[in-house]
Order: sequence, then C-alpha cells, then structure tokens
Amino acid sequence: MTRSADRRAGSDDLGLRRALDDRMLPVLVAAMAFLAALALAGSGGASALVKHWQEGAAAAVTVQVPTPSTLLPRTDGTPGQTRLDRALALLRAAPGVAQAQALSETELTELLKPWLGSGGAGTALPLPAVIQVRLTGSGPDVAALQTTLEAAVPGTLVESHGAWVQRLAVLARSLQACAWLALAVVAGVAAAVVMVGVRTGLLARRESIEIVHGLGATDGYIAGRFAARATWLAGLGGLLGALLALPVLLALATLAAPFVATPQTAAALPVSPTTLAALASAWLAQLKTMPAELLVGLPVLPAAAAIIGFFTAQATVRGWLRRLP
Repeated sequence: MTRSADRRAGSDDLGLRRALDDRMLPVLVAAMAFLAALALAGSGGASALVKHWQEGAAAAVTVQVPTPSTLLPRTDGTPGQTRLDRALALLRAAPGVAQAQALSETELTELLKPWLGSGGAGTALPLPAVIQVRLTGSGPDVAALQTTLEAAVPGTLVESHGAWVQRLAVLARSLQACAWLALAVVAGVAAAVVMVGVRTGLLARRESIEIVHGLGATDGYIAGRFAARATWLAGLGGLLGALLALPVLLALATLAAPFVATPQTAAALPVSPTTLAALASAWLAQLKTMPAELLVGLPVLPAAAAIIGFFTAQATVRGWLRRLP
C-alpha cells in the first residue's frame, strides 16, 4: 500500500482540493503577507531615517552670537573685529569644522517666520546672528568649543543637535522593535490560519484518511500530501500579498523621499509624472531609494509563507494522526 501510495503522489487520492479551500486560505495568507510587507516597510523606513538624521543633523552645530555688529577691542584698546567676525574666525580655525557660514537677514527672517509671521523682518527686537557649522569626521569637542567662544565672544551660545538625534534614534529603534514584533505576530497568525485550514480539511476527509491510514499509508505520506497542498496555497497567498503591497510601498517611498533622500538622489527623481512611462520611471527610481531590507524582504515573503504553510501542515497532520485510535 505504501509503494502504490507513493506512486500516486501526484494524484489527489485524499481529495485535498476539496478539503483545503483554494480561495479562502490564499486570501487570508495574502492579507497576512500584506501586513508583513507594511511591517518591513516600517522597520526599513525607521532605519533609513536614523541614518539620515545621523548623517545630517548630527553633523551640524548652530552658533548664536548676540549683538553681532558690536566691535570688540584689540589689546591696545582700539576697535577690532565685530563679534560675528571673531566668532566666524574662531570656528573656521577650529579642528573638525568643515564649514562655518552666517545666515543672511533673509534666511534668518525665513527661519523665524513660523514664530514671528511674515512681518517678523520689521521687528524692533535685536536678533542674534546665527552661524551654521558643518562638522567633519568626529567633529570638535562641543564643550571645549563653547568655552573658547565664550572667552573670546562673551554670550555666544553653541547648540549641538546630537542630543536630539540620539532621542530620535531611540524612537526610531523602538519603532523598529515594534515593526519586528508585528512581523512575528503576523507570522503567528498566518501559521494559525494554515493550522485551522488543515484541521478543517482533516475533519472533512476524516473517513478517507482513516481508511487509507488503516490500509498502511504512513503518517509521513499523509502529512506530506497535506503539506504540499498547504505549501502551494500559502506560497500563492504570500505572492499575492507581496504584489498588492508593492504599489502601496512605492507610494509611501515617494512621500518619504524628501526626508531620506540625499540631494543627489532627490535631484534624480522625476517630478510630477504625468504619463504612464513617467510614472513607471518614477517608481523604478523610487525602488533604488527603498531600504535594502525591504527590497530583500519583499521577494522573500512568498517563500516565507510557503515555509510556514509546509511546517504548520506537517505538525498539524502528524499531531492529528497520532491521536487516531
């Protein structure tokens, strides 16, 4: 009986096409794969934001110089440099500083517009000069730089963005952990969906399975037949879910591009595509900016769903057969 059963491995001698629904199970697994793709996107997006913040805000320092036009006296008592010029000279000479540039009045007005409104340019309040400092390598010791500037230009304030970047990085890592937890939950739910489907199939074909099992069919043969069917249906569902998620992820990547793209990659992205060819070109360009783990994980989803289907079906059928009288 075992050999004849093995020869019929390609047939549906257990009636599994009727026992395991080829519509409901793939649809449910596709929904789980869609959610898994979104979880992967969340994890990859958080990782990309952390990298962008660390390469951007963490490599910058802001220096405020009150009363920037006031002249500082020289050692002989005669007027010398302005406070702004002295601060700029010290910053540009400091090790670890790549660039130090004072904001113009127009740039400062635009910077303050959210707080002072469009009429902020005419305010009578004395505004400090703001210097944007770009760092190179590990950058200077911010505390030592503050001490040097304070001694030469009293009242100067050095603001480092490192603390904020660290907080944002902790938040992003927390979001990544939540995304991986959601991915684990989705995998567990997918396994439960396959298990319920297989158990329903076992109950529907109980009589036939008991007869075949009593005639000598091994547990491995019966479990393998169920596992093959479940693997196919789960893999199909995973493929459908990944395909459904792809346009959603591309749309999200388009929205997120200004926040994570470098100036070079942002300039290469097509703007406002109006034709189908332009839209396809924009999507291909967005694929290059998507996180690597998402580009790898999305094609893996169907294989992961198939593996979950195979092992879940094997375990479910073997456990059910062991309880037969």
